[in-house]
Amino acid sequence: MLDILIHGGTLIDGTGAPGRRADVGLRDGRIVSLGEVHEDARRKIDASGRVVAPGFIDPHTHYDAQVFWDGTLSPSCYHGVTTVLGGNCGFSIAPLSDEAAAYLMPMLARVEGMPIESLREGVPWSWRSFGDYLGLIEGRLAINAGFMVGHSAVRRTVMGPRAVGEQASPDELEAMKALLAKSLREGGMGFSTAISPAHNDGDGQPVPSRHASREELVALAGVCRDHPGTSLEFLPGPAAFTDEVCELMTDLSLAANRPLNWNVLAADASDAEGVAERLAASDHARARGAEVVALIMATPPRVRINLVTGFIFDAFAGWADVMGLAIPERMERLRDPEVRAALDRGAKSKESGILRSFAQWEEIQIDEVFTSENERHKGRRIGEIAAERGVDPFDALLDLALSEDLRTSFMPNPIGDDEATWKQRAELWRDDRTLLGASDAGAHLDMLDAFALTTHLLSDGVRKFGLISLEEAVHQITEKPARLFGLRDRGRVEAGYRADLVVFDPDTIASGPVYTRTDLPAGAGRLYADAIGVDHVLVGGTPIVTHGEFTGALPGEVLRSGRDTDTVTP
Repeated sequence: MLDILIHGGTLIDGTGAPGRRADVGLRDGRIVSLGEVHEDARRKIDASGRVVAPGFIDPHTHYDAQVFWDGTLSPSCYHGVTTVLGGNCGFSIAPLSDEAAAYLMPMLARVEGMPIESLREGVPWSWRSFGDYLGLIEGRLAINAGFMVGHSAVRRTVMGPRAVGEQASPDELEAMKALLAKSLREGGMGFSTAISPAHNDGDGQPVPSRHASREELVALAGVCRDHPGTSLEFLPGPAAFTDEVCELMTDLSLAANRPLNWNVLAADASDAEGVAERLAASDHARARGAEVVALIMATPPRVRINLVTGFIFDAFAGWADVMGLAIPERMERLRDPEVRAALDRGAKSKESGILRSFAQWEEIQIDEVFTSENERHKGRRIGEIAAERGVDPFDALLDLALSEDLRTSFMPNPIGDDEATWKQRAELWRDDRTLLGASDAGAHLDMLDAFALTTHLLSDGVRKFGLISLEEAVHQITEKPARLFGLRDRGRVEAGYRADLVVFDPDTIASGPVYTRTDLPAGAGRLYADAIGVDHVLVGGTPIVTHGEFTGALPGEVLRSGRDTDTVTP
Protein backbone atom coordinates (compact mmCIF):
# COMPACT_ATOMS: atom_id res chain seq x y z
CA MET A 1 0.00 0.00 0.00
CA LEU A 2 1.15 3.51 -0.81
CA ASP A 3 1.48 6.13 1.88
CA ILE A 4 0.17 8.86 -0.42
CA LEU A 5 -1.24 8.90 -3.96
CA ILE A 6 -1.31 12.24 -5.77
CA HIS A 7 -3.75 11.71 -8.62
CA GLY A 8 -5.34 13.61 -11.47
CA GLY A 9 -2.62 16.23 -11.88
CA THR A 10 -0.32 17.37 -14.67
CA LEU A 11 3.19 16.16 -13.92
CA ILE A 12 6.01 18.59 -14.70
CA ASP A 13 8.98 16.49 -13.69
CA GLY A 14 11.75 19.10 -13.50
CA THR A 15 13.69 18.00 -16.57
CA GLY A 16 12.09 20.57 -18.87
CA ALA A 17 10.08 17.88 -20.67
CA PRO A 18 6.45 18.67 -21.58
CA GLY A 19 3.93 18.22 -18.82
CA ARG A 20 1.88 15.04 -18.89
CA ARG A 21 -1.05 13.53 -17.06
CA ALA A 22 0.35 11.23 -14.38
CA ASP A 23 -0.33 10.01 -10.87
CA VAL A 24 2.49 9.95 -8.33
CA GLY A 25 2.72 7.24 -5.67
CA LEU A 26 4.79 7.72 -2.51
CA ARG A 27 6.09 5.26 0.05
CA ASP A 28 8.67 5.60 2.83
CA GLY A 29 9.56 9.14 1.79
CA ARG A 30 10.31 8.33 -1.83
CA ILE A 31 8.58 8.32 -5.18
CA VAL A 32 7.77 4.71 -6.07
CA SER A 33 5.30 4.88 -8.97
CA LEU A 34 4.40 7.23 -11.82
CA GLY A 35 1.77 7.18 -14.55
CA GLU A 36 -1.58 5.49 -14.15
CA VAL A 37 -1.34 4.22 -10.60
CA HIS A 38 -4.05 1.89 -9.26
CA GLU A 39 -2.44 0.85 -6.00
CA ASP A 40 -4.39 1.75 -2.88
CA ALA A 41 -3.07 4.49 -0.59
CA ARG A 42 -3.56 5.56 3.02
CA ARG A 43 -4.06 9.13 1.82
CA LYS A 44 -5.06 10.53 -1.54
CA ILE A 45 -4.46 14.05 -2.80
CA ASP A 46 -6.64 15.19 -5.68
CA ALA A 47 -4.46 17.28 -8.00
CA SER A 48 -7.06 17.78 -10.74
CA GLY A 49 -6.41 21.05 -12.54
CA ARG A 50 -3.10 21.36 -10.73
CA VAL A 51 0.58 20.86 -11.52
CA VAL A 52 2.64 18.33 -9.59
CA ALA A 53 6.33 19.30 -9.60
CA PRO A 54 9.54 18.66 -7.69
CA GLY A 55 9.91 20.79 -4.58
CA PHE A 56 11.66 24.05 -5.41
CA ILE A 57 15.29 24.63 -4.43
CA ASP A 58 16.60 27.99 -3.22
CA PRO A 59 20.42 28.06 -3.41
CA HIS A 60 21.08 31.39 -1.70
CA THR A 61 19.46 32.04 1.66
CA HIS A 62 20.47 33.27 5.10
CA TYR A 63 18.26 31.15 7.33
CA ASP A 64 21.20 30.22 9.59
CA ALA A 65 19.74 32.03 12.63
CA GLN A 66 16.03 31.70 11.82
CA VAL A 67 16.27 27.89 12.11
CA PHE A 68 16.18 28.33 15.89
CA TRP A 69 12.89 30.24 16.11
CA ASP A 70 11.07 29.16 12.95
CA GLY A 71 11.56 25.59 11.75
CA THR A 72 9.24 26.19 8.80
CA LEU A 73 11.80 28.63 7.35
CA SER A 74 8.93 30.83 6.29
CA PRO A 75 7.99 32.27 3.96
CA SER A 76 9.97 29.94 1.68
CA CYS A 77 8.08 26.74 2.53
CA TYR A 78 4.74 28.35 1.63
CA HIS A 79 6.13 29.32 -1.77
CA GLY A 80 6.88 25.69 -2.66
CA VAL A 81 10.51 25.59 -1.53
CA THR A 82 11.54 22.25 -0.04
CA THR A 83 15.35 22.68 0.04
CA VAL A 84 17.49 25.70 0.90
CA LEU A 85 21.20 26.42 1.17
CA GLY A 86 22.41 28.88 3.80
CA GLY A 87 25.74 30.11 5.13
CA ASN A 88 26.31 32.23 2.04
CA CYS A 89 28.48 35.35 1.55
CA GLY A 90 30.91 34.09 4.21
CA PHE A 91 28.24 34.55 6.90
CA SER A 92 27.63 31.19 8.52
CA ILE A 93 27.23 31.23 12.30
CA ALA A 94 29.41 28.16 12.78
CA PRO A 95 32.14 27.41 13.69
CA LEU A 96 32.11 29.65 16.72
CA SER A 97 34.02 30.85 19.78
CA ASP A 98 32.88 33.00 22.71
CA GLU A 99 34.55 36.03 21.20
CA ALA A 100 33.29 35.29 17.68
CA ALA A 101 29.68 35.00 18.86
CA ALA A 102 29.78 38.48 20.38
CA TYR A 103 31.19 39.80 17.09
CA LEU A 104 28.93 37.93 14.66
CA MET A 105 25.65 39.15 16.17
CA PRO A 106 26.11 42.86 15.38
CA MET A 107 27.81 41.96 12.10
CA LEU A 108 24.76 39.99 10.94
CA ALA A 109 22.47 42.74 12.19
CA ARG A 110 24.22 45.27 9.98
CA VAL A 111 25.24 43.39 6.88
CA GLU A 112 22.30 41.00 6.61
CA GLY A 113 19.58 43.13 8.16
CA MET A 114 18.64 40.77 11.01
CA PRO A 115 17.29 42.54 14.12
CA ILE A 116 19.95 42.21 16.80
CA GLU A 117 17.33 41.82 19.51
CA SER A 118 16.01 38.74 17.67
CA LEU A 119 19.51 37.33 17.34
CA ARG A 120 20.09 37.79 21.06
CA GLU A 121 16.77 36.35 22.21
CA GLY A 122 16.10 33.72 19.56
CA VAL A 123 19.52 32.09 19.05
CA PRO A 124 21.27 30.08 21.80
CA TRP A 125 24.84 30.65 20.54
CA SER A 126 25.78 27.56 22.54
CA TRP A 127 27.59 25.50 19.89
CA ARG A 128 31.23 25.74 18.94
CA SER A 129 31.87 23.28 16.09
CA PHE A 130 30.02 23.17 12.79
CA GLY A 131 28.85 19.66 13.63
CA ASP A 132 27.42 20.85 16.95
CA TYR A 133 25.45 23.55 15.12
CA LEU A 134 23.99 21.05 12.66
CA GLY A 135 23.19 18.69 15.51
CA LEU A 136 21.24 21.38 17.35
CA ILE A 137 18.88 21.95 14.42
CA GLU A 138 18.41 18.28 13.54
CA GLY A 139 14.72 17.38 13.79
CA ARG A 140 13.61 21.03 14.00
CA LEU A 141 13.03 21.76 10.31
CA ALA A 142 10.03 21.44 8.02
CA ILE A 143 12.18 21.65 4.88
CA ASN A 144 15.66 20.45 3.96
CA ALA A 145 18.56 22.78 4.67
CA GLY A 146 22.29 22.65 4.06
CA PHE A 147 24.81 25.27 5.13
CA MET A 148 28.04 26.54 3.66
CA VAL A 149 31.01 27.22 5.95
CA GLY A 150 31.49 30.98 6.02
CA HIS A 151 34.91 32.59 5.71
CA SER A 152 34.16 35.42 8.15
CA ALA A 153 33.12 32.94 10.87
CA VAL A 154 36.21 30.80 10.34
CA ARG A 155 38.54 33.81 10.27
CA ARG A 156 37.08 35.43 13.39
CA THR A 157 37.11 32.13 15.30
CA VAL A 158 40.79 31.55 14.50
CA MET A 159 42.15 35.10 14.56
CA GLY A 160 39.87 36.85 17.04
CA PRO A 161 39.94 40.67 16.75
CA ARG A 162 42.94 40.40 14.37
CA ALA A 163 40.48 39.07 11.77
CA VAL A 164 39.52 42.68 11.09
CA GLY A 165 42.39 44.72 9.77
CA GLU A 166 45.19 42.15 9.78
CA GLN A 167 46.68 39.61 7.41
CA ALA A 168 46.77 36.01 8.60
CA SER A 169 50.11 34.63 9.70
CA PRO A 170 51.21 31.30 8.18
CA ASP A 171 50.17 29.53 11.39
CA GLU A 172 46.77 31.25 11.39
CA LEU A 173 46.19 30.29 7.76
CA GLU A 174 46.97 26.66 8.57
CA ALA A 175 44.60 26.83 11.54
CA MET A 176 41.85 28.23 9.30
CA LYS A 177 42.39 25.47 6.76
CA ALA A 178 42.20 22.85 9.52
CA LEU A 179 39.03 24.37 10.98
CA LEU A 180 37.41 24.57 7.54
CA ALA A 181 38.36 20.95 6.81
CA LYS A 182 36.85 19.84 10.13
CA SER A 183 33.66 21.79 9.39
CA LEU A 184 33.37 20.18 5.94
CA ARG A 185 33.87 16.72 7.42
CA GLU A 186 31.06 17.51 9.84
CA GLY A 187 28.68 18.32 7.01
CA GLY A 188 29.41 21.82 5.72
CA MET A 189 28.22 22.08 2.12
CA GLY A 190 31.27 24.02 0.96
CA PHE A 191 33.13 27.27 1.42
CA SER A 192 31.61 30.74 1.05
CA THR A 193 33.39 34.08 1.05
CA ALA A 194 32.96 37.72 0.06
CA ILE A 195 35.08 40.68 -0.95
CA SER A 196 32.18 43.04 -1.66
CA PRO A 197 32.61 46.63 -0.42
CA ALA A 198 28.94 46.53 0.60
CA HIS A 199 29.75 44.16 3.47
CA ASN A 200 30.70 45.89 6.69
CA ASP A 201 30.44 44.72 10.28
CA GLY A 202 28.67 46.17 13.29
CA ASP A 203 31.44 48.72 13.75
CA GLY A 204 31.30 49.82 10.13
CA GLN A 205 34.55 48.05 9.31
CA PRO A 206 35.01 45.61 6.42
CA VAL A 207 33.90 42.10 7.44
CA PRO A 208 36.73 39.61 8.16
CA SER A 209 36.75 37.98 4.71
CA ARG A 210 37.49 41.36 3.12
CA HIS A 211 40.84 41.48 4.93
CA ALA A 212 42.01 38.17 3.46
CA SER A 213 44.85 38.05 0.98
CA ARG A 214 44.41 36.41 -2.39
CA GLU A 215 46.63 33.60 -1.13
CA GLU A 216 44.30 33.00 1.81
CA LEU A 217 41.20 32.93 -0.38
CA VAL A 218 42.68 30.40 -2.80
CA ALA A 219 44.17 28.26 -0.03
CA LEU A 220 40.82 27.98 1.77
CA ALA A 221 38.94 27.22 -1.43
CA GLY A 222 41.45 24.46 -2.07
CA VAL A 223 40.38 22.68 1.12
CA CYS A 224 37.13 21.71 -0.63
CA ARG A 225 39.07 19.56 -3.12
CA ASP A 226 39.55 16.87 -0.46
CA HIS A 227 35.90 16.80 0.67
CA PRO A 228 33.24 15.09 -1.48
CA GLY A 229 30.05 16.87 -2.43
CA THR A 230 31.24 20.40 -1.67
CA SER A 231 31.06 23.62 -3.69
CA LEU A 232 32.04 27.31 -3.55
CA GLU A 233 30.01 30.49 -3.15
CA PHE A 234 31.46 33.98 -3.66
CA LEU A 235 30.35 37.60 -3.49
CA PRO A 236 32.58 39.80 -5.65
CA GLY A 237 30.67 43.06 -5.24
CA PRO A 238 28.36 45.21 -7.38
CA ALA A 239 30.94 47.05 -9.48
CA ALA A 240 32.10 46.06 -12.93
CA PHE A 241 34.39 43.05 -12.94
CA THR A 242 38.09 43.65 -13.28
CA ASP A 243 40.44 41.13 -14.83
CA GLU A 244 41.67 40.41 -11.31
CA VAL A 245 38.19 39.45 -10.07
CA CYS A 246 37.59 37.15 -13.05
CA GLU A 247 40.98 35.53 -12.51
CA LEU A 248 40.33 35.14 -8.78
CA MET A 249 37.01 33.36 -9.31
CA THR A 250 38.66 31.07 -11.83
CA ASP A 251 41.52 30.26 -9.47
CA LEU A 252 39.13 29.57 -6.60
CA SER A 253 37.25 27.05 -8.74
CA LEU A 254 40.48 25.46 -9.96
CA ALA A 255 41.91 25.20 -6.45
CA ALA A 256 38.79 23.44 -5.20
CA ASN A 257 38.07 21.51 -8.40
CA ARG A 258 34.48 22.54 -7.75
CA PRO A 259 31.95 24.90 -9.36
CA LEU A 260 31.71 28.40 -7.92
CA ASN A 261 28.48 30.38 -7.88
CA TRP A 262 28.60 34.13 -7.38
CA ASN A 263 25.95 36.59 -6.26
CA VAL A 264 24.42 38.48 -8.04
CA LEU A 265 24.09 39.26 -11.75
CA ALA A 266 21.30 41.81 -12.18
CA ALA A 267 19.58 42.13 -15.53
CA ASP A 268 19.77 45.66 -16.94
CA ALA A 269 19.12 46.29 -20.62
CA SER A 270 20.48 49.83 -20.26
CA ASP A 271 23.85 48.30 -19.34
CA ALA A 272 23.88 45.34 -21.73
CA GLU A 273 27.65 45.65 -22.16
CA GLY A 274 28.23 45.48 -18.41
CA VAL A 275 25.95 42.46 -18.03
CA ALA A 276 27.81 40.70 -20.85
CA GLU A 277 31.17 41.52 -19.25
CA ARG A 278 30.15 40.02 -15.91
CA LEU A 279 28.67 36.96 -17.58
CA ALA A 280 31.90 36.52 -19.54
CA ALA A 281 33.61 35.57 -16.28
CA SER A 282 32.11 32.13 -16.87
CA ASP A 283 33.69 31.93 -20.33
CA HIS A 284 37.06 32.92 -18.91
CA ALA A 285 36.77 30.21 -16.26
CA ARG A 286 35.68 27.50 -18.68
CA ALA A 287 38.56 28.27 -20.99
CA ARG A 288 40.88 27.34 -18.10
CA GLY A 289 38.96 24.27 -16.98
CA ALA A 290 37.04 25.95 -14.14
CA GLU A 291 33.31 26.54 -13.63
CA VAL A 292 31.87 29.90 -12.55
CA VAL A 293 28.10 30.40 -12.46
CA ALA A 294 26.22 33.66 -11.90
CA LEU A 295 23.17 33.78 -9.65
CA ILE A 296 20.34 35.83 -11.11
CA MET A 297 17.03 37.07 -9.77
CA ALA A 298 13.51 36.23 -10.88
CA THR A 299 12.17 39.79 -10.73
CA PRO A 300 13.41 43.33 -10.17
CA PRO A 301 13.53 43.59 -6.37
CA ARG A 302 11.96 46.47 -4.53
CA VAL A 303 14.34 47.49 -1.79
CA ARG A 304 14.03 49.79 1.19
CA ILE A 305 17.21 51.57 2.29
CA ASN A 306 18.26 54.08 4.92
CA LEU A 307 21.38 55.94 5.97
CA VAL A 308 21.58 54.30 9.41
CA THR A 309 22.39 50.76 8.31
CA GLY A 310 23.79 52.26 5.12
CA PHE A 311 23.34 49.09 3.09
CA ILE A 312 23.68 49.90 -0.65
CA PHE A 313 24.75 53.44 0.19
CA ASP A 314 28.07 52.16 1.56
CA ALA A 315 28.67 50.23 -1.67
CA PHE A 316 28.64 53.37 -3.81
CA ALA A 317 32.10 54.41 -4.95
CA GLY A 318 33.69 56.76 -2.43
CA TRP A 319 31.03 56.32 0.29
CA ALA A 320 32.70 53.73 2.53
CA ASP A 321 34.66 56.17 4.72
CA VAL A 322 31.64 58.33 5.48
CA MET A 323 29.28 55.41 6.07
CA GLY A 324 31.81 53.79 8.38
CA LEU A 325 31.59 56.68 10.83
CA ALA A 326 29.45 56.67 13.97
CA ILE A 327 26.05 58.29 13.39
CA PRO A 328 26.88 61.75 14.87
CA GLU A 329 30.09 62.04 12.82
CA ARG A 330 28.35 60.66 9.75
CA MET A 331 25.61 63.29 10.06
CA GLU A 332 28.19 66.03 10.39
CA ARG A 333 29.94 64.92 7.19
CA LEU A 334 26.65 64.61 5.32
CA ARG A 335 25.92 68.28 6.04
CA ASP A 336 29.15 69.37 4.30
CA PRO A 337 28.43 70.62 0.71
CA GLU A 338 31.82 69.42 -0.56
CA VAL A 339 31.27 65.96 0.88
CA ARG A 340 27.80 65.86 -0.66
CA ALA A 341 29.17 66.75 -4.08
CA ALA A 342 31.81 64.02 -3.88
CA LEU A 343 29.29 61.41 -2.73
CA ASP A 344 26.90 62.34 -5.53
CA ARG A 345 29.65 61.94 -8.12
CA GLY A 346 30.74 58.63 -6.67
CA ALA A 347 27.24 57.16 -6.59
CA LYS A 348 26.69 58.03 -10.25
CA SER A 349 30.13 56.91 -11.44
CA LYS A 350 30.89 53.80 -13.44
CA GLU A 351 32.82 52.47 -10.44
CA SER A 352 29.50 52.01 -8.62
CA GLY A 353 28.50 49.43 -11.21
CA ILE A 354 24.86 48.36 -11.36
CA LEU A 355 24.16 50.25 -8.13
CA ARG A 356 24.43 53.61 -9.88
CA SER A 357 20.88 52.95 -11.08
CA PHE A 358 19.81 53.58 -7.48
CA ALA A 359 21.35 57.06 -7.62
CA GLN A 360 18.44 58.53 -9.58
CA TRP A 361 17.64 60.55 -6.48
CA GLU A 362 14.61 62.34 -7.90
CA GLU A 363 12.86 59.02 -8.53
CA ILE A 364 13.36 57.62 -5.02
CA GLN A 365 10.13 57.21 -3.06
CA ILE A 366 9.84 57.90 0.66
CA ASP A 367 8.68 54.66 2.23
CA GLU A 368 8.63 55.46 5.97
CA VAL A 369 9.18 58.57 8.09
CA PHE A 370 9.70 58.97 11.83
CA THR A 371 8.54 62.48 12.72
CA SER A 372 5.07 63.97 12.54
CA GLU A 373 6.30 66.93 10.51
CA ASN A 374 7.53 64.60 7.78
CA GLU A 375 4.40 62.46 7.69
CA ARG A 376 3.16 64.48 4.71
CA HIS A 377 6.12 63.27 2.67
CA LYS A 378 5.37 59.55 3.02
CA GLY A 379 4.80 57.99 -0.40
CA ARG A 380 6.13 61.01 -2.29
CA ARG A 381 9.17 61.11 -4.56
CA ILE A 382 12.29 63.05 -3.70
CA GLY A 383 12.00 65.01 -6.95
CA GLU A 384 8.69 66.53 -5.82
CA ILE A 385 10.14 67.71 -2.52
CA ALA A 386 13.24 69.07 -4.25
CA ALA A 387 11.10 71.05 -6.70
CA GLU A 388 9.02 72.51 -3.84
CA ARG A 389 12.13 73.61 -1.99
CA GLY A 390 14.10 74.65 -5.07
CA VAL A 391 17.05 72.43 -4.20
CA ASP A 392 18.96 69.58 -5.82
CA PRO A 393 17.26 66.17 -5.33
CA PHE A 394 20.33 64.75 -3.57
CA ASP A 395 20.29 67.64 -1.11
CA ALA A 396 16.58 67.10 -0.53
CA LEU A 397 17.17 63.42 0.25
CA LEU A 398 20.01 64.11 2.69
CA ASP A 399 18.17 66.98 4.38
CA LEU A 400 15.13 64.78 4.98
CA ALA A 401 17.25 61.95 6.37
CA LEU A 402 19.22 64.32 8.62
CA SER A 403 15.98 65.68 10.07
CA GLU A 404 15.24 62.17 11.35
CA ASP A 405 18.73 61.15 12.50
CA LEU A 406 19.14 59.26 9.20
CA ARG A 407 16.29 56.80 9.98
CA THR A 408 14.11 57.73 6.97
CA SER A 409 13.36 54.72 4.77
CA PHE A 410 13.69 55.22 1.03
CA MET A 411 12.48 53.01 -1.82
CA PRO A 412 14.42 53.38 -5.10
CA ASN A 413 12.81 52.46 -8.37
CA PRO A 414 13.38 48.76 -9.05
CA ILE A 415 16.22 48.14 -11.46
CA GLY A 416 15.11 46.55 -14.69
CA ASP A 417 11.31 46.75 -14.64
CA ASP A 418 11.14 47.67 -18.33
CA GLU A 419 10.22 45.49 -21.29
CA ALA A 420 13.74 45.26 -22.70
CA THR A 421 15.20 44.15 -19.36
CA TRP A 422 12.47 41.54 -18.85
CA LYS A 423 13.43 40.04 -22.21
CA GLN A 424 17.10 40.12 -21.25
CA ARG A 425 16.22 38.53 -17.90
CA ALA A 426 14.52 35.63 -19.69
CA GLU A 427 17.58 35.12 -21.87
CA LEU A 428 19.73 35.01 -18.74
CA TRP A 429 17.44 32.45 -17.10
CA ARG A 430 18.07 30.06 -20.00
CA ASP A 431 21.82 30.64 -20.14
CA ASP A 432 23.89 27.71 -18.87
CA ARG A 433 26.23 30.21 -17.19
CA THR A 434 23.51 31.28 -14.73
CA LEU A 435 21.38 29.89 -11.95
CA LEU A 436 18.18 31.34 -10.53
CA GLY A 437 18.79 32.30 -6.92
CA ALA A 438 19.84 35.39 -4.97
CA SER A 439 16.64 35.41 -2.91
CA ASP A 440 18.55 36.26 0.29
CA ALA A 441 15.59 34.75 2.17
CA GLY A 442 16.10 35.14 5.90
CA ALA A 443 18.16 38.34 5.49
CA HIS A 444 17.55 42.04 4.84
CA LEU A 445 14.30 41.62 6.71
CA ASP A 446 13.36 45.29 6.53
CA MET A 447 14.71 45.90 3.06
CA LEU A 448 14.26 43.17 0.46
CA ASP A 449 11.28 41.22 -0.90
CA ALA A 450 13.14 38.82 -3.19
CA PHE A 451 12.38 35.84 -0.92
CA ALA A 452 9.41 34.85 -3.12
CA LEU A 453 11.54 34.17 -6.20
CA THR A 454 9.77 30.88 -7.02
CA THR A 455 6.23 32.20 -7.12
CA HIS A 456 7.42 35.40 -8.83
CA LEU A 457 9.05 33.36 -11.57
CA LEU A 458 5.94 31.28 -12.17
CA SER A 459 3.54 34.22 -12.06
CA ASP A 460 5.52 36.98 -13.79
CA GLY A 461 7.97 35.08 -15.99
CA VAL A 462 5.50 32.43 -17.13
CA ARG A 463 1.98 33.79 -16.86
CA LYS A 464 2.19 37.59 -16.91
CA PHE A 465 4.91 38.15 -19.51
CA GLY A 466 5.03 34.76 -21.26
CA LEU A 467 8.81 34.83 -21.36
CA ILE A 468 9.45 31.22 -20.41
CA SER A 469 7.42 28.03 -20.52
CA LEU A 470 6.07 26.53 -17.32
CA GLU A 471 8.17 23.40 -17.88
CA GLU A 472 11.37 25.39 -18.34
CA ALA A 473 10.62 27.60 -15.34
CA VAL A 474 10.15 24.56 -13.10
CA HIS A 475 13.42 23.12 -14.44
CA GLN A 476 15.21 26.34 -13.48
CA ILE A 477 14.23 26.01 -9.80
CA THR A 478 14.44 22.22 -9.43
CA GLU A 479 16.76 20.04 -11.50
CA LYS A 480 19.15 22.82 -12.51
CA PRO A 481 20.20 23.79 -8.97
CA ALA A 482 20.11 20.16 -7.82
CA ARG A 483 22.67 19.23 -10.46
CA LEU A 484 24.98 22.18 -9.74
CA PHE A 485 25.17 21.32 -6.05
CA GLY A 486 25.05 17.55 -6.53
CA LEU A 487 21.91 17.17 -4.39
CA ARG A 488 21.34 13.45 -4.35
CA ASP A 489 17.92 12.15 -5.47
CA ARG A 490 16.39 15.62 -5.58
CA GLY A 491 15.27 18.03 -8.28
CA ARG A 492 13.14 15.64 -10.37
CA VAL A 493 9.95 13.64 -10.04
CA GLU A 494 11.34 10.21 -10.77
CA ALA A 495 10.94 6.76 -9.27
CA GLY A 496 13.45 6.35 -6.46
CA TYR A 497 13.86 10.07 -5.86
CA ARG A 498 12.94 11.67 -2.57
CA ALA A 499 9.32 12.73 -2.35
CA ASP A 500 9.91 16.48 -2.10
CA LEU A 501 6.96 17.80 -4.09
CA VAL A 502 4.77 20.83 -4.65
CA VAL A 503 1.22 20.86 -6.01
CA PHE A 504 0.14 24.24 -7.38
CA ASP A 505 -2.44 25.98 -9.55
CA PRO A 506 -0.63 27.27 -12.66
CA ASP A 507 -3.41 29.81 -13.29
CA THR A 508 -3.14 31.57 -9.94
CA ILE A 509 0.28 30.84 -8.41
CA ALA A 510 1.82 34.11 -7.27
CA SER A 511 3.24 36.03 -4.36
CA GLY A 512 0.79 38.22 -2.49
CA PRO A 513 1.34 41.82 -1.41
CA VAL A 514 4.39 42.60 0.73
CA TYR A 515 3.62 43.66 4.28
CA THR A 516 5.36 43.89 7.64
CA ARG A 517 4.79 40.94 9.93
CA THR A 518 5.78 41.23 13.60
CA ASP A 519 6.61 37.64 14.48
CA LEU A 520 10.35 37.61 15.21
CA PRO A 521 11.84 37.08 18.67
CA ALA A 522 11.69 40.18 20.87
CA GLY A 523 8.73 41.42 18.83
CA ALA A 524 10.77 42.56 15.84
CA GLY A 525 9.20 42.78 12.39
CA ARG A 526 10.06 41.61 8.91
CA LEU A 527 8.84 42.05 5.37
CA TYR A 528 6.63 39.14 4.33
CA ALA A 529 4.40 37.98 1.49
CA ASP A 530 1.92 35.12 1.49
CA ALA A 531 1.90 32.59 -1.33
CA ILE A 532 -1.10 32.26 -3.64
CA GLY A 533 -2.06 29.10 -5.52
CA VAL A 534 0.27 26.68 -3.69
CA ASP A 535 -2.02 23.85 -2.54
CA HIS A 536 0.36 21.27 -1.09
CA VAL A 537 4.03 21.06 -0.19
CA LEU A 538 5.52 17.68 0.76
CA VAL A 539 8.98 17.00 2.16
CA GLY A 540 10.18 13.41 2.28
CA GLY A 541 6.65 12.28 1.49
CA THR A 542 5.17 14.18 4.45
CA PRO A 543 2.77 17.09 3.84
CA ILE A 544 4.06 20.23 5.52
CA VAL A 545 1.73 22.76 3.86
CA THR A 546 -1.87 22.03 2.95
CA HIS A 547 -3.94 24.81 1.36
CA GLY A 548 -1.64 27.47 2.75
CA GLU A 549 -1.57 26.13 6.30
CA PHE A 550 1.40 24.55 8.07
CA THR A 551 0.58 21.00 9.14
CA GLY A 552 2.96 20.98 12.10
CA ALA A 553 5.19 18.25 10.61
CA LEU A 554 8.98 18.67 10.72
CA PRO A 555 10.37 16.09 8.26
CA GLY A 556 13.13 18.33 6.86
CA GLU A 557 16.65 16.93 6.71
CA VAL A 558 19.80 18.75 7.72
CA LEU A 559 21.85 18.13 4.59
CA ARG A 560 25.49 17.12 4.93
CA SER A 561 28.07 17.20 2.16
CA GLY A 562 29.16 13.81 0.90
CA ARG A 563 26.26 12.05 2.57
CA ASP A 564 23.49 13.96 0.79
CA THR A 565 25.48 15.35 -2.13
CA ASP A 566 27.54 13.94 -4.97
CA THR A 567 30.77 15.59 -6.07
CA VAL A 568 30.38 17.96 -9.02
CA THR A 569 33.55 19.01 -10.83
CA PRO A 570 34.08 21.62 -13.56
